[in-house]
Parts: sequence; C-alpha cells; structure tokens
Amino acid sequence: MPKVVKIEPTINLRTHESINTVKKRRVCAYARVSTSSNEQEASYEAQVDYYRKYIMSHPDWEYVGIYTDEGITGTSTKHRSGFNDMINDAMNNKIDLILAKSVSRFARNTVDSLINIRKLKDKGV
Repeated sequence: MPKVVKIEPTINLRTHESINTVKKRRVCAYARVSTSSNEQEASYEAQVDYYRKYIMSHPDWEYVGIYTDEGITGTSTKHRSGFNDMINDAMNNKIDLILAKSVSRFARNTVDSLINIRKLKDKGV
C-alpha cells in the first residue's frame, strides 16, 4: 500500500511570505460619530483612546493610527475623508487589519460596506 507523506506549507497564503517570517500586523482603527453633540464628542474621544490603547497592548501588532470622521453621517462613504484615507492606505499595503466598533460605524450603506469589504478582502486586509 502506498504511503502518504504530508508536505507542510512553506508560504503564508495571506502574505505570500515565508511561513518562518515573523512580521507584525499593521493595525489601525476607524472611529466615527454622526453628530458633533457633547454626548457624541465623548463617544468619539472614548473610541479613539480605547483603540489606541488596545492596539498598543498587542506586542505582535504595529500601530498604524486611528482614522476618524467626526460629525459625519454613516449613510455614505463619499464625504468621509478619514474612511477614504484608511481604504486608500489599505489598498497601498500600509494596513493589515482594521478595527471598528461595529459594522454600522464602518458603513451603514450595505452597498458601500460590501464594495469596501470585498476590496479589502482581495488585498488580504
């Protein structure tokens, strides 16, 4: 009877680098509030502070930054400069992982959300 030999992978399928390469994940976060009220301002500041500390607490992560949009609705990504800068940086291989408070903070418009998530997924983000 033939013998089966398992051949271990040598390339990471996500990064296309050697499996033995130790590389920190470049991580950012996205924070957004839709109004500039005092209550929302506190939420915005809390999100930024939380994400900065959370990312910095992971020794295998490299802090890229916090992308933000303040007082801007989430129904469209068109006028959200922080969001668009983050997507552009991800497309230019500057980001490996994006954190967001919730899907609605990322994008409330289903089409915008799907388009951007697919683009990011294709880039390995």
